[in-house]
Amino acid sequence: MLKDITLGQFFPGESYIHRLDPRTKIILTVFYIIITFSAKSIFSFAALFLSVVMIIGISKISFKTIIRGIRPVLYIMIFTMILNIFLTNGEDLLFHWKFIKIYKEGIITALLVLVRIIVLITGTSVFITYTTSPIQLTDGIERLFSPLKRIGVPVHDLAMMMSLALRFIPTLIEETDRIMNAQKARGADFSTGSLASRVRALIPIIIPLFVSAYRRAEELAVAMECRCYRGGEGRTRMKILTYGLNDFFAIFIFLLFLAAIILINIYAPGFKL
Repeated sequence: MLKDITLGQFFPGESYIHRLDPRTKIILTVFYIIITFSAKSIFSFAALFLSVVMIIGISKISFKTIIRGIRPVLYIMIFTMILNIFLTNGEDLLFHWKFIKIYKEGIITALLVLVRIIVLITGTSVFITYTTSPIQLTDGIERLFSPLKRIGVPVHDLAMMMSLALRFIPTLIEETDRIMNAQKARGADFSTGSLASRVRALIPIIIPLFVSAYRRAEELAVAMECRCYRGGEGRTRMKILTYGLNDFFAIFIFLLFLAAIILINIYAPGFKL
């Protein structure tokens, strides 16, 4: 399961989304989150689902990779669906047993929430991590929020910390998997027993993982100091970020998409959240 987590991984490519300015991708991610939570009707959710399929196709990221990225949150999605099915009231009662009532509206709500979670995870992952390298992401965040430097916000340091955190997610996942395999070889059992025993079984994993993480952080700090890293002061860049026609076109398309979702919510008939 740990190897299925693709958060923080970068997949090099030459697709249209890969070539976009990282600042544009951050802006598009914000737009896409707004669009996702703006969807209210079945038709707007259908448009959302089609949009994420198009984004995956344009990015040329394999659907197998996308499914691997969604699989670790499968239990959260199932739990969310169950809550919506049993806690959403409506007019069309489908099942009734004692205090358990299942309405048609609850099932529809559960399915729409599932689509929202899938679209949100997939869309943001494609724009932020799958098609953007850590260096590009750092430069994009720093340039996008550079006006905040005037009020004393350490934009470069914050951008560096965010990009390093994303960069080391796959590394820590690998380390966790290696520690778990080592503990299993010594007879540890993580899948049976009571909840308390399972939690106690995680202690031999968490402690070595923290030690490894601190060691990696110290090694990274020493390596940066050896390379005379002093933050963003006086730093130059080999590639200067510039907006192109593709960036403005992508932002324009997303603005149109947001307007279309709002119109669909207003005028489309049928069930709405």
